[in-house]
Amino acid sequence: MLQIEIKSSFVELGNFLRQFSEDGNVKSASVLHNDLFFDDFVNLIELSQSHNGWFTPEQVQFSVQSWAKALTEDNLNQWLSNYDFSKIEPKKVGLILAGNIPLVGFHDFLSVLISGHDVLVKTSSNDQHLLKFLAKYLIAVEPKLNSKITFVEGKLEGFDAVIATGSNNTARYFEYYFKDKPSIIRKNRNSVAVLDGTESHEDLVGLGEDIFRYFGLGCRNVSKLFVPKGYNFDNFFKAMYEYRDVIHYEKYANNYDYNKAVFLMSNFQLLDNEFLTIKEDVSYSSPISSVFYEFYESLEEITTRLNADAEQIQCVVSKNLIPNSVSFGQTQQPKLWDYADNIDTLAFLNSL
Repeated sequence: MLQIEIKSSFVELGNFLRQFSEDGNVKSASVLHNDLFFDDFVNLIELSQSHNGWFTPEQVQFSVQSWAKALTEDNLNQWLSNYDFSKIEPKKVGLILAGNIPLVGFHDFLSVLISGHDVLVKTSSNDQHLLKFLAKYLIAVEPKLNSKITFVEGKLEGFDAVIATGSNNTARYFEYYFKDKPSIIRKNRNSVAVLDGTESHEDLVGLGEDIFRYFGLGCRNVSKLFVPKGYNFDNFFKAMYEYRDVIHYEKYANNYDYNKAVFLMSNFQLLDNEFLTIKEDVSYSSPISSVFYEFYESLEEITTRLNADAEQIQCVVSKNLIPNSVSFGQTQQPKLWDYADNIDTLAFLNSL
């Protein structure tokens, strides 16, 4: 298949996804195959929470809109402009996907196909339906893709390379099992924010989006704060109040109650606003409904620390305090060229 054909299919998928948002679903007469797919996708979004309790319609719609914004011809052209896939001999690339947030593996799926390879997909049991539906839409737009997309129910076999995402424990298994194949193995990562006390209320509200989107389950969610010694958390908690309704979601509330009780029984000192606890802790990975924090003496000190721990960190949020940091409120809206773990997926696929 020509890359232009594949790219055009994803542009059409972007047009399809643009119809679905938290503000309502608006059917467009110009979108291909709406008669076959529009109503079924509305139903799938509503049913997603029955498949995975964390996949509320609002969270699924946010993910869908993020991909709708990304899948434009201009974005795809900008992303692909630095690569030459003209000499690609199609290989079978296996994907082992995570399922922590909706469509978390879509970028790998897109990357394999847009580079000209065939994809073998093993979905997570926590996210089995959304990607399969979008694949069906792509095949309806371009039937040639049918031979390039395979979903695997059992053991992943017959692949030439693999991209696998899992925990630190499963990554060790992946590294052993796939040692004879070209691979990208992704492990646990967390995101952090560095504050200096000059942040506006709007900045901190944006930080709340980075903390609470997807209930904090993504590797791009902020789970750790670095703050200067003597930092006053009053403005932070005032901004977090914008997200107070999260406690009305039962699964989140259960985690809040449980994790707060564990902290208190261990005699940890907490700051708490009745839906979020923050705790001083050196770890980067905090449990759901909690954010860890550490004090720092200087920005040079914290920059050195973050560079040393780069393999544990997905992204850093700050108000231009740290080089290459992400703006507040933007962690869950990466560009196509913002690669997970800073590993250039397209360069890897182009080398096969």
